Amino acid sequence: MAESTKTSTKSPRLQAGDSAPDFSLPNAQGVKVSLQDFGSKIIVLYFYPKDNTSGCTIQAQDFSNLLSDFLAKNAVVIGISPDSTKSHQNFIDKYSLAHILLSDSDKSVASSYFAYGKKMMYGKEVQGIIRSTFVVQNGKILHALYNVKAKGHAQAVLELL
Repeated sequence: MAESTKTSTKSPRLQAGDSAPDFSLPNAQGVKVSLQDFGSKIIVLYFYPKDNTSGCTIQAQDFSNLLSDFLAKNAVVIGISPDSTKSHQNFIDKYSLAHILLSDSDKSVASSYFAYGKKMMYGKEVQGIIRSTFVVQNGKILHALYNVKAKGHAQAVLELL
C-alpha cells in the first residue's frame, strides 16, 4: 500500500490510539454534524483542499463510488474542506456525490487534526490543507494517514477496514 504515515519533527501528528478531536461543522444543507452523531460506527474522515479541483474531485468521486462498500463495513465517509456549504452543495450536485461534506471555513478542525499547515506546492512552501485521512471509532483514532495521494486513496482506506 502506498499510503504515507510519515511523522515529521516539524509538526505534531495524530496517531492510532489518540483521542479524535471532536467537532461540530455544517454539512452542505447547513445542518451541524458532530463525531458523536455516529455512535459506534467507523468514521472515515478525510480532509481535502478545495471543491472542484482535479485531485479533490477524483478523491471525492472515489469515496462516493465506494460508499456502499464502506457502509457494508459499518463505516460512514465524511469529507472536510474550508469551502462554504454552498460550494459543497454545488460539488455534490455536479458530481452526484453520495457522502457527507462538511465546511470548516476557519480551518479550526483541520488544525486540530494537524491537517492544516505548511506544505510544498509547486516547489514552494505554503500554508494549506494537508490531504489527510483519519479512521475513527468510539472517539479514538484507528488510523492517521497524512500527505496521501488522491487517486486510489479511497480503495486503500477501504482495505484498512
